[in-house]
Amino acid sequence: MSRPFKIEIAESEEELKKRLQTANLGNQKEKLIMLWWIKSGQVKEQQEIGKRLAKDTSTVTRWLQKYRTDGISGLLKIKKAPGAKRKIDGYLCN
Repeated sequence: MSRPFKIEIAESEEELKKRLQTANLGNQKEKLIMLWWIKSGQVKEQQEIGKRLAKDTSTVTRWLQKYRTDGISGLLKIKKAPGAKRKIDGYLCN
């Protein structure tokens, strides 16, 4: 059994539920569910969150650390995937 963790969720349960209903991406929903479970007292350990979400505990740890440092907006921020730069910018090919 893992040791309990301490984290203060600033948002209310109602706010988390509303955000969860409007979330479009699965990854954002998982993160919001995690915060809601913590806020509502349904989970007490990171290991339990990992099992419920089928995620490794290191992923849960990383998410919680991101929440601690950057808040909910930082946690839910969508990262743009790196890719090759466009070879033709601003031109349409006919």
